[in-house]
Amino acid sequence: MASDGDDEQVSNKQVILKNYVTGSPKESDMYVSSNGTIKLNVPEGTNGVVVKNLYMSCDPYILIQMKKPDTDSSKPPVSALTGFGVAKVLDSGNPNFKKGDLVWGITGWEEYSLITDFQKMFKIQHTNVPLSYYTGILGMPGITAYTGFYEICSPTKGDHVFISAASGAVGQLVGQLAKLLGCYVVGSAGSKEKVDLLKNKLKFDEAFNYKEEPDLDAALKRYFPEGIDIYFDNVGGKMLDAVLLNMRPHGRIAVCGMISQYNLDKPEGVHNLMDLLLKQVQMKGFVVSSYYHLFPKFLDLVLPHIAEGKIVYVEDIVEGLELGPAAFVGLFSGRNVGKQVVLVSKE
Repeated sequence: MASDGDDEQVSNKQVILKNYVTGSPKESDMYVSSNGTIKLNVPEGTNGVVVKNLYMSCDPYILIQMKKPDTDSSKPPVSALTGFGVAKVLDSGNPNFKKGDLVWGITGWEEYSLITDFQKMFKIQHTNVPLSYYTGILGMPGITAYTGFYEICSPTKGDHVFISAASGAVGQLVGQLAKLLGCYVVGSAGSKEKVDLLKNKLKFDEAFNYKEEPDLDAALKRYFPEGIDIYFDNVGGKMLDAVLLNMRPHGRIAVCGMISQYNLDKPEGVHNLMDLLLKQVQMKGFVVSSYYHLFPKFLDLVLPHIAEGKIVYVEDIVEGLELGPAAFVGLFSGRNVGKQVVLVSKE
């Protein structure tokens, strides 16, 4: 039941889209407004939930809502951006959520949100891990890694696995899952710091800085002289083209993301598709929302590994909603090391 408490409006700081984005996003495309207000109790007779946002997840897909829609609209709506976050329920008209519950799912880039769509909202049952993990390893990126690796790639012990953007929110978990299965694992990243992270902390067998490789095909042949069984693709573009040349017969490719293409007005073409045919390679794209039913199974696998220290997770946390725009923009230049998270408010 919704609360019968004070109906007073309170201040609600928000990150709002100022200009539709063309090309790469800029901090100036967004602004932080302190003019927003919200009532902290649910409107009478509705099944919404009012939450206090604790953490916001910076994810490349947010860029989609920042692009100009196929309408005559010249100005973005004056409302907060949305994305995955972790929040605490302050008031509820929904029988599945009660005051005090911790949840993760789609919420607003703001201090408080009124949630009315519960298709992507999950109650947090396990609190013996950092709450921020539910923006990453135990949230959407985690179930993405699990789905892409196990459901799409059908891995077996001894497989040769390559992961692009391997130090990111999804890639770092894919690599560790592959190592636990007994695979040979190589990751690519965009700096020496990230390469060292992959090899030393995340225990990949090898890693390389793709920015220092003038010939990606040659680099892959160096690390995979016998070819690649599984490619977990987070970047698309030239890396995908090079991987196709190095796939083993009956290899599997999970197309998870294409961050190299998101800022381009005209996406790059893929030139080596003949290798899919000749090597009988399976290449499949997936959207994680189609696999949320696997979330309990995913937690059963991952939580014990975290507790035992067999899986670690690297986060890059900035404090304060006003740092959200810079943190988000930094994703597209690889500024972050690990999962990029914004701490909005302490519980």
